[in-house]
Amino acid sequence: MIRTTRPKVELLSRSFIEKIVDEAFLLLGRHGVFVENAEARSLFKEAGMPVDETNLRVLINRKLIEDSLASTPLTVKLYDRTGRKEFVVGHDNVHFDPGSAAVKILDHSTQQERKPETADLVRLARLTESCEHIHFQSTALVSSDVPEIIADSYRLYLGLQFSSKPVVTGTFRTEGFRPMFEMLAAVRGGDEELRRKPLAIFDACPSPPLKWSNLTTQSLIDCARAGIPSELISMGLTGATSPVTIAGTLVQHVAENLAGLVICQLAQHGAPVIFGGSPASFDMRKGTTPMGAIETMMIDMAYAQIGKYLKLPTHAYMGLSDAKIDDAQAGLESGMGATLAALAGINVISGAGMLNFESTQSLEKLLVDNEICGMAYRLIEGIAQREDPLALRLFEGFKPETQFMTMPHTRKWYRLEHTFPRLADRDTYDAWVSQGRKSMDDRAHDRVEQILDETPPNLADEALRKELERIMRRDAKNNGFDRLPDIL
Repeated sequence: MIRTTRPKVELLSRSFIEKIVDEAFLLLGRHGVFVENAEARSLFKEAGMPVDETNLRVLINRKLIEDSLASTPLTVKLYDRTGRKEFVVGHDNVHFDPGSAAVKILDHSTQQERKPETADLVRLARLTESCEHIHFQSTALVSSDVPEIIADSYRLYLGLQFSSKPVVTGTFRTEGFRPMFEMLAAVRGGDEELRRKPLAIFDACPSPPLKWSNLTTQSLIDCARAGIPSELISMGLTGATSPVTIAGTLVQHVAENLAGLVICQLAQHGAPVIFGGSPASFDMRKGTTPMGAIETMMIDMAYAQIGKYLKLPTHAYMGLSDAKIDDAQAGLESGMGATLAALAGINVISGAGMLNFESTQSLEKLLVDNEICGMAYRLIEGIAQREDPLALRLFEGFKPETQFMTMPHTRKWYRLEHTFPRLADRDTYDAWVSQGRKSMDDRAHDRVEQILDETPPNLADEALRKELERIMRRDAKNNGFDRLPDIL
């Protein structure tokens, strides 16, 4: 079997990439970056970089950046809960996940947003486990029925119990890393085994423009030393917290990511890092951050192309929507974003199920997006030459009544050539009417309930669940909270 060239989209010429990267180098060398974290500033001093302790500004020279790039792995390998299934993050491999940012959930019964609770996080983890085209889970919701101070560890606690997939997560507090690390190590059976077979990615977000806060910098340091991949999430807003032009925003984006990458390498030579972000084309008319804007997608695709030029794994928030419900806008923006991200070969694509500027998660949209992701995978698989000759022999003895439906060739290749989504409507109009005239959102809701009713949860084994609970209860108690919600 011969495959044609994988379809691909690139927005920047090599000379344009080199100009953007060169300006990012100059920006860091001349103007620097603000670093709140004292330990990180000490690491920069030890590396011979000028550090202004009064203004917390660090200048980073070209050589240190180039040395840090050289020591950063070209790919990151993640493993599922069993440690047997491997996912390679790098090259043009594509992996979708639900993102790790939503603070609300869209309730299908009311079509209104509300604060999520433990049961919602469990349902989300179980549904993500069932989505064959979404490779990673995420701590995608923040539970409102536990104190905010333990919300980061609590959502990881639930995800590790109810889904076997690698997890994209992050911490809200500097003290939050330790219990989360202990949970991940418990799943793996020890610190070194976790280093050898990472189970999680930790997002770390610089504050635009050109500032790494104490919290996010500490996350970089902790993850680097633990062997956990850090995903750098620069978030410039065109004309607000980054230059108004796409090219100008790209310069800042690259500079912020490179500064984070250097911190990781200073903390631990060879630490895994993913070049990513969640920038947006700021809408000055509305004061909003449209993730579904084509300009936002262009920024994402362009910085991912730069990340590949730098030989780094890449990430972007794409395949999500700014719509408030699962409507035509949600399909338009999510479908376009997921497709373009796949064509750009972005390695980690966050956003499945997300609405309302990354703030809301919808279980129904998650299932719709799973089908979108499946279509994107089929597209980048390309067109294959299944046989040689391609078709000539099928026309031997050709007659007016010849048809292809019963040919062995059709039976052999039909399911390999075509996809069969569950939710997209391919019925006749009369059949659709007879089945209740349901919208895609309603069909998705029916499917959500069917999966949760009929598919047993893929739980961690009992001994691991008890150990995770022990770690979680200790973290809760250390933060003044003695009771955890029931989850089973």
